[in-house]
Amino acid sequence: MVRYTVRFEGIVQGVGFRAGAAWIARGFRVTGFVRNEPDGSVRLVAEGDPGDLDAFLAAIRAARGGTVHAMHVDRGAATGEWTGFTVQR
Repeated sequence: MVRYTVRFEGIVQGVGFRAGAAWIARGFRVTGFVRNEPDGSVRLVAEGDPGDLDAFLAAIRAARGGTVHAMHVDRGAATGEWTGFTVQR
């Protein structure tokens, strides 16, 4: 199990990005959260198997079309602190 901390940049706020990411997460064995950041980006923190996380991120990119201009991923050790995937306000 690993943790991905992801920063999405582009047209990612005010377009249903967080709700969409949470809905997509239901199809994968991942836990964590997604939230808007003050600078206009979206932060997503997810834990799971690397293959599931890679597929989850690919599904988000596919669903968002060209609205994601950049995606920065930091990988680290999982902590197991979440039991599901949520939208943070």
